Amino acid sequence: MSISSRFSVGIHILSLIEITKEGECSSGFLASSVNTNPVVIRKIMGMLKKANLIEVHPGVAGAKLIRKPAEITMLDVYKAVDVVREGELFSVHDNPNPECPVGRNIQNAIEPLFTQAQFAMEKILANVTLNDIINGINENGTEGQVQCPR
Repeated sequence: MSISSRFSVGIHILSLIEITKEGECSSGFLASSVNTNPVVIRKIMGMLKKANLIEVHPGVAGAKLIRKPAEITMLDVYKAVDVVREGELFSVHDNPNPECPVGRNIQNAIEPLFTQAQFAMEKILANVTLNDIINGINENGTEGQVQCPR
């Protein structure tokens, strides 16, 4: 099982909004770039709006970033789209057999590892900004090539 794709779609949406900030990007346009349904885009945009990352106006095509790309971390996006709850990236299976010494002790043995791993991942996400992602996109030769329909 992998982390919800809402995280990568959220990053995609924010990147596209910033790269095409001269145009008005509709949920249909964003959906065509992500290759998904506009309803999915609107749901994730609602999450990004609730987290104060974007500004949208009902009935008006388009969105804009509330903060500069250098001020939006991947941890902000990760938390905005409710990928996982705090401390629950990794889950331990329920109801191991308490009669078995491994079953009785496995949760206490691996939960600290899982907590440390999630903390490490979140620390990395906190040090990567939307600006870093956009720079990576632009390095691949897309700068100035994306246009929103007007």
